Amino acid sequence: MAENLIGEYLRARREQVRPEDVGITATGSRRVAGLRRDELAMLAGISSEYYTRLEQGRDRHPSAQVLDAVARALGLDAASTAHLHDLADPAPRRRRTQRRTEVLRPSIAQLLGAWERTPAFVQGRHLDVLAANPLAVSLSPLFTPGTNLLRAVLLDPGAHHVGPEQEATAAELVAVLRRAAGPDVHDPRLTELVGELSVRSELFRRLWARHDVRRHPGGGTYRLRHPQVGDLELRYDKFTVADAEDQVLVVYQAEPGSRSAEALSLLSSLSASAAGGQVEVTSASPTVRIRSNRDASSVPGSAV
Repeated sequence: MAENLIGEYLRARREQVRPEDVGITATGSRRVAGLRRDELAMLAGISSEYYTRLEQGRDRHPSAQVLDAVARALGLDAASTAHLHDLADPAPRRRRTQRRTEVLRPSIAQLLGAWERTPAFVQGRHLDVLAANPLAVSLSPLFTPGTNLLRAVLLDPGAHHVGPEQEATAAELVAVLRRAAGPDVHDPRLTELVGELSVRSELFRRLWARHDVRRHPGGGTYRLRHPQVGDLELRYDKFTVADAEDQVLVVYQAEPGSRSAEALSLLSSLSASAAGGQVEVTSASPTVRIRSNRDASSVPGSAV
């Protein structure tokens, strides 16, 4: 049977809309969570019969106007609306049976190495840490290259330092992963990760079933209690890496003159001698190391 990605998405989103939030008065008992199909069709201005065919996968070529009307009825934001359009009209893809290598440009790794007093790392399409400078690794084991951020948050709470914010962090990461995956449900790496987390984490199963999607947030605040330098409150910003599919550069900084700035400076001194100025890079090929600008003439391998 052909997959019905758009139907799964519409059903999940429909079940999250409360009738009273869209001006519908619920009377008597309701057998469904959220909106009924006929209620959503009415809000979207399309026939109930047509919407039913769409959700059941019997109409696979809805117009852009219909999709936009359904998105408005569901209250979808821009990222979720774009995801709906992607599911309805996916780009042609061949089913992959092997993992796709994420290529990290050597210049990006060298840039990380140049930031000796600024924690920074690069995360990939599936939320794997592809590269990190020594200060980022010293800041948190979460940023060690090879770590999957979503797996670490869900399965190794000790590696994460946000306490009661863990579920909100997990929800954000799941939504980012869902958007990155789009209609490419046969990506081997995605299949492996979703399968593992579905088995091992009830929270992941619940969040994945919501079909939430979102873009990477542009930035935010990261708070942690570091075992060596104490409490830190850092601002982080995220930048998309040009010409690299779904790679994001994450950079941390403290408010100048603050207690956190002093602690970060101390941590930088502690980590510099241990790391020797090296940036660790991981990929589908064996791990390589690229030296920082302390020894710019020595580049023992290419980051691929």
